[in-house]
Amino acid sequence: MTSNEIRKRFLDFFEKRGHVIIPSASLVPENDSGVLFNTAGMQPLIPYLLGKEHPAGRRLVNSQKCVRTQDIEKVGDNTHDTFFEMLGNWSLGDYFKKEAIEWSYEFLTSKEEGLGLDPNRLFITCFEGDENAPRDTESADIWREIFQKNNIKGERIYFRPADKNWWSVGDDGPCGPDTEMFYDLIGDKTAGMILDQYLKADDDQTIVEVWNDVFMEYIKKDGKIIGKLEKKNVDTGAGLERVVMAIQNKTNIFDTDLFESLISQIKKNAKISDSVSERIVSDHIRTSVFMIADGVVPSNTERGYILRRLLRRAVRHADILGLPKDFLPALVPLIANVYKGVYEEISSQQVKIIDETKKEFDKFQRTLADGLKQFEKVAIKDISGQDAFLLVTTYGFPIEMIEELAKQKNISVDTAGFKEEMQKHKNLSRSGAEQKFKGKL
Repeated sequence: MTSNEIRKRFLDFFEKRGHVIIPSASLVPENDSGVLFNTAGMQPLIPYLLGKEHPAGRRLVNSQKCVRTQDIEKVGDNTHDTFFEMLGNWSLGDYFKKEAIEWSYEFLTSKEEGLGLDPNRLFITCFEGDENAPRDTESADIWREIFQKNNIKGERIYFRPADKNWWSVGDDGPCGPDTEMFYDLIGDKTAGMILDQYLKADDDQTIVEVWNDVFMEYIKKDGKIIGKLEKKNVDTGAGLERVVMAIQNKTNIFDTDLFESLISQIKKNAKISDSVSERIVSDHIRTSVFMIADGVVPSNTERGYILRRLLRRAVRHADILGLPKDFLPALVPLIANVYKGVYEEISSQQVKIIDETKKEFDKFQRTLADGLKQFEKVAIKDISGQDAFLLVTTYGFPIEMIEELAKQKNISVDTAGFKEEMQKHKNLSRSGAEQKFKGKL
């Protein structure tokens, strides 16, 4: 199955079970000024998870565009990316654990309506319990019943702590325990595994999480659980990229049809072969295209800064690969083609997207020469946090590049001091903006 077929199967499966298909929200949150991008399918739905009635009803399904950059340093491995689609179905005070888990299993394994994955390659985690909520034996019991009914043998259900099996969008809002489904990519663990074997397989990325059912029945304020929600909700999520990887029998997301044309074009034009840099370029360009299509432009603050960082990291790794200077904008039509008929905003804004990327690349190339000269001036010794701050803010030098070049010279960078200087800068900027606003009153 292609990625488009998988996405459609998911939506059709849950629509048949009473869910209304809703469109993806923009990457830019409409009402949450404290969050730069939508990072999960449930994020645009928080008011409804807290009790507000959704105009489409109590059962919803969609594929939501998401961006997460907290794991940006891991991009280049088998499973991490900065843009992804979250396939999600929701119950707003309707069904709960039993239906959610049974439908998750059915969609993953059904050959007729679902993905037809081998149930003997599935492994499950559940919340082990802590001072906030009890051990989730109910979910584990539902899974045991499913496995017994389908004659699936071996140890494959594990209880894990809150940092693994508890979901919340932040320090405030709905939250709860979750049960996660992992798939054996190699197919050599069908007899089951003990916990230590599961942990090693997870670390080695020979099993990968393909689905997550969150049971939202608690409310958090200032980082603490303060009580239960009036209605129990279900928030399920499956990262499309990882699901596609499992279905297409790949061991990494970059070999799937979502990235295939990008990686192929990069390889064809590169002078040097480096799989990590190829993956970083393809991921960062794809994410940047979606950001620009949703109205973000490169700048030195907030969303614009994230976009600028991604584009400049892409340029840096394009240089490592020896790609032509004007190569990266040529990837935009390939991305538009992958999402044709799904996210038409990319196709309709191709000219604008290419123009924005070209402008940023040109600007970066101009500042790079000056930045390198300044770097050489300060790189006669270990680089202080203040020097790193100056290189980043004045010369547009990415901190990753500073660290990389410093490593080549066997000198260190005071990253803690750099972060401190950046925080001071942010605080001053915020204070200045507040004063400016007050002056208008």
